[in-house]
Amino acid sequence: MKQVVQSVSGGEVRIVEVPQPEPTATEVLVAVRRSLLSAGTERAVRELASASLLSKARARPDLVRQVVHKARTDGVRTTLAAVRGRLDEDMPLGYSATGVVVAAGAATDGLRPGMRVATASAGHAEYQTVPGLLAVPVPDGVSDQAAAFGAVAAIAMQGLRQAEVGVGGTVAVVGLGLVGQLTVRLALASGLRVIGVDLREWTAELATSGGATGLVEAGAATTEQIMELTRGRGVDAVLITAATRSSGPVTRSAEIARDRARLVVVGDVGLELDRRAFYERELDLRFARSYGPGRYDRAYEEWGVDYPAGHVRWTARGNIETYLDLVDSGRVAVDDLVTHVFEVAQATAAYEALAADPRSLAVQLSYAAPTEPRADAVLLQPRRASSRSRAGLIGAGLYAKATFLPALKAAGWADDLAAVTSAKGLSARHLAERNDIPLVVGTAADLIGRDDIDVVFVLSRHDSHAGLVRQALDAGKHVFVEKPLALTQDELDEVVAAYRRNSGHLFVGFNRRYAPMVGHAKKILAAGGGPVTVAYRINAGRLPDSHWYHDRRQGGRIRGEVCHFIDLASWLVGTAPSVVHAYGGGRGEPGLEEDVSILLGYPDGSTATITYCTGGNRSTPKERVEILGRGHTVLIDDFRRLEVDGREVRRVAAGKGHQQLLALVRQTIVGHRSDEREIEASFVTTRTALAAVAALTGLAEQPSIPPTRAGDDVSVSVPLGS
Repeated sequence: MKQVVQSVSGGEVRIVEVPQPEPTATEVLVAVRRSLLSAGTERAVRELASASLLSKARARPDLVRQVVHKARTDGVRTTLAAVRGRLDEDMPLGYSATGVVVAAGAATDGLRPGMRVATASAGHAEYQTVPGLLAVPVPDGVSDQAAAFGAVAAIAMQGLRQAEVGVGGTVAVVGLGLVGQLTVRLALASGLRVIGVDLREWTAELATSGGATGLVEAGAATTEQIMELTRGRGVDAVLITAATRSSGPVTRSAEIARDRARLVVVGDVGLELDRRAFYERELDLRFARSYGPGRYDRAYEEWGVDYPAGHVRWTARGNIETYLDLVDSGRVAVDDLVTHVFEVAQATAAYEALAADPRSLAVQLSYAAPTEPRADAVLLQPRRASSRSRAGLIGAGLYAKATFLPALKAAGWADDLAAVTSAKGLSARHLAERNDIPLVVGTAADLIGRDDIDVVFVLSRHDSHAGLVRQALDAGKHVFVEKPLALTQDELDEVVAAYRRNSGHLFVGFNRRYAPMVGHAKKILAAGGGPVTVAYRINAGRLPDSHWYHDRRQGGRIRGEVCHFIDLASWLVGTAPSVVHAYGGGRGEPGLEEDVSILLGYPDGSTATITYCTGGNRSTPKERVEILGRGHTVLIDDFRRLEVDGREVRRVAAGKGHQQLLALVRQTIVGHRSDEREIEASFVTTRTALAAVAALTGLAEQPSIPPTRAGDDVSVSVPLGS
């Protein structure tokens, strides 16, 4: 399918072919008929993408601070690779469209194939996967052209709701671009008196033709006109829909507002303000966030959990519905706002028109894609002939691009990469283009089912790992899966059973075992006897609330990351733990704790303490491992410095073992050697992580591990290393 994308680094717009996406249970797949380019929003996005690196840094100082922090903790080389990866990406464009439902997820209420819907938060593409609550049925009386305004109109609607002005009140709309024009028309339909203010005469005239009083900004003269129109009081509310770095629109709004009026910031404007003007009139400065309540809420958008109408009457979906109803009733008209229509194949021309024509307001793309699902793959280059193992990747996120693929190539896999897939397709295509991977496949199931794929690398979200591993093993593939292997005991049991009944190799991405410094430490410790004590401190740092680790479906940070540290501790001791204690910080759900201490006891008397903390200073290195016992003290400082018995060891390479693990995977598959030592240790690690979660939640869960392929009994004391 065709999708419109933009280079993050250079700002170039292009049309690419990507596989048709597959909806989740809470999404619908939509064959798009019209999509809308919002002049202000998309111009701003293009300008930022086209700007120099210095200009980007000035525009987003928050991201600069993140880069500096990452450089301090992860090193300059790793940080540069991550930054280059981000800048090298293609980003999808667009967020407001309409089309026909092709397929509906099982958890989408009231949506079915063949239904016309207005969509939000999905880009310019022939097919979109859209959250069910952001796909709104379109009344028969509303054209595709008008329905495509749904998401943009919801932005205007949310600003109007924030103004809270009753019938008969007067509002000023400052900035008469597309969102401003829609705000004017929605306010008029709500029974309000509307004054539109802009620097351009033609936009003021357009507002007047729609029923408002359009004024060209002229400073004091404009203020006098507004005071006359409001009997000397000033307006009841100002909706600031301009897009400018200047703080002028907000400052001017304070001058035309009545005492105790509301100022609602809808557009992206400067906010360097003089307190006096706001204090003297006790003005209420508010902000409207996108389409309305539900936007940026993972439960609403991703899980399909709607708010009760008795508590939140007007949600993002409700605002789109209201707009569609107003158009259907004839109270709002928008067709005259459309200045250009292009076929999607001419999308670059559409953006050129947006940039070149100062009177372009609402530019739309039209589509004619079939309304039935298609399983298609995109061949980017001829397939390479090879008698070696052919590998496919599931997942194409930043970790795959910046860390995993470089390590994979360094480990000898470069010529064996045959196909890649991802949830949305665009990231997979980008990764394939940059890494000479011939084929982009539509879904994980399609990739696993291919006869020309022998090895499957699973790098997708955590909740998909166990199922994909099971499917790939049953399809006769060798499998590498990033941690975690499973999120529940049932999932682990199913994976273990699939491994036992098939002949394919299975590896889990517990790479720290294979770090050069860990290998050196084990050699030192192997020379002595007796128990050891491992103290492992992790300065994990806080994650934003929007991070997917906070999604309970993904298992949280204990299952998803602390398992790494459990694995290394047991690998260093050389035995599986027999006792697991866990203590949490007491914030949030027990199973999703972020600050935890885990104590592991081993049959030989060894102990390991894992302290995972999110509140440490950002300048502190992330990981520090101390091993005491067998006559030695070993310190591994963030896998960049190794100290043995108080002396720094410089001859051992830094790194967390990614390349070494992937080289071992290759040697095992090509050399037909056994993988049981490694995978049995991974089974035990997963079991231990689940036991730690059970200890936090108060559940007496005692996971068990079935016998090996050879039929041997495997207890909790399986050797994890020699």
